[in-house]
Amino acid sequence: MVIKSEQLMGSSMAARAVPHDDVLEWVQKDSRRFLRANIRVSDLDRTIKFYTQLFGLKVLSRKDFPEEKYSYAIVGFGPEESHFVIGLTCHHNTTDKLDIGTAFSHFGIATQDIYNTVEKVRASGGVITREPGPLVEGGDTVYAFMNDPDGYSFELLQRPPTPEPLSHICLNVIDLNRSIEFYNKSLGMNLLLKFDVPQEQYSVGMVGYGSNLTQTVVIELKYNYNVTAYRRGNGYAQVAIGTDDVYKSAAAAKLVTKEVGGKIIRPPGPIPKIHTKITAFLDTDGFETVLVDNEDYLKRTEERAVKQNP
Repeated sequence: MVIKSEQLMGSSMAARAVPHDDVLEWVQKDSRRFLRANIRVSDLDRTIKFYTQLFGLKVLSRKDFPEEKYSYAIVGFGPEESHFVIGLTCHHNTTDKLDIGTAFSHFGIATQDIYNTVEKVRASGGVITREPGPLVEGGDTVYAFMNDPDGYSFELLQRPPTPEPLSHICLNVIDLNRSIEFYNKSLGMNLLLKFDVPQEQYSVGMVGYGSNLTQTVVIELKYNYNVTAYRRGNGYAQVAIGTDDVYKSAAAAKLVTKEVGGKIIRPPGPIPKIHTKITAFLDTDGFETVLVDNEDYLKRTEERAVKQNP
């Protein structure tokens, strides 16, 4: 399912009435899973080659939309039904240049051999922005940073085998505590870890589902000291998360946006033509989240798999 901004903004269907007295409690019990992060790239073939040959992701689907003048591919470490994946959109209009901006920080990938991966990236001409090493001397976690061909930043983390190698996305935020509250109340995410790194002038809050941040996908919310604004750009688009009920999810998000901040940008209901039910909203820093009906999502991925492998 390609989630386009015009689809998110353009529905006039009335949302089903949902009592508001229990929706915030229901959010904490909802069956939610990270589905996909969508980004824009300037050269789809080049990006796919980089992600598959150097990071080990696989192409799960690919399709051209000549009338709409864009191409789209999905890459991941495993099938969409069970793994967090990345959606890649490439616009054919070369005058509309890609601008990653400064608001989106990076993706995280867990690997069992960080040093070998870094050398592969280096040998391919990739840019290593931080050599492998611990955060603090004597620390246990070894990590490195590098850029893909468009300049998207990736953090590699040395970890044992994990069901979710695409481990996290990192978003730069202005008010860390407010952001944590938003993701907890509106999306039911737990605060898994919070720490401060004064020597590098930033603080971090890790939010996600479950309790073990090395075994599941998380959102890393990063506050950089004294930074009061970021450039949004047009690169990172949104994160999609599965839900059992988009109507209850939308009702909860509406309550939270009134209390904490944010904005509903797509009322709950089915997308025309494909009939997948979604709702969408912006968090307190303007990052977009799309909530997708779990059953509809599985149906769409199964249909796409049949088309890809008839």
